[in-house]
Amino acid sequence: MPRPTLAQIAYGSATVVFSTLAMLLLTQTRTGPGIAVIALVALFLGLLVAMTVPVARPSLRARARRVRVPGPGGRAPEPTRPPAEARVSEHSLHG
Repeated sequence: MPRPTLAQIAYGSATVVFSTLAMLLLTQTRTGPGIAVIALVALFLGLLVAMTVPVARPSLRARARRVRVPGPGGRAPEPTRPPAEARVSEHSLHG
């Protein structure tokens, strides 16, 4: 199982804290079993949120650049970069 990322831990923890406070304020429970049930529900919600946070992955273009297929002679070709004009026009924010 992969390690959780910092974002997953942060979102899960925030969910536990805020959902616990919200449920305690909304239900106004003061009994031990009621607080225990709310805490368990909040932990479950935090786990659910943490597991559904998308994990950052390298873009398809970045993965394609890293793949080097051996050419003739068994050597991997050096990666080539597109001309500067092509890169600028691809990523222009001023459409």
